[in-house]
Amino acid sequence: MKRIITPKRLREYAARFPDAERSLDRWEKVVMTAQWSNPADLKRSFGNVDPVIVKSGRTVYVFNIQGNSHRLVAAIHFNIGMVYVLRLMTHKEYDRALWKDEL
Repeated sequence: MKRIITPKRLREYAARFPDAERSLDRWEKVVMTAQWSNPADLKRSFGNVDPVIVKSGRTVYVFNIQGNSHRLVAAIHFNIGMVYVLRLMTHKEYDRALWKDEL
């Protein structure tokens, strides 16, 4: 992919949750070197990614971070090579599912 918007969110989250830092770094490296054209390409890189349709009707992608401890929600624009980090949250926050109504 060409760009992650915004990697700063990854660093801020890792500062709050140091146990997620290594997994977030690995996620960022994979994303930046990826050549994804479609969701199938994404699934080959991250077997545990799940597409989720949110209230706006858009599809976002949910990644497991640090096993099942954290979640990263991203919008991926395959046509222009952009990944937008929309949410980072703990598993507990993710389970509440309030984020689906906000996106």
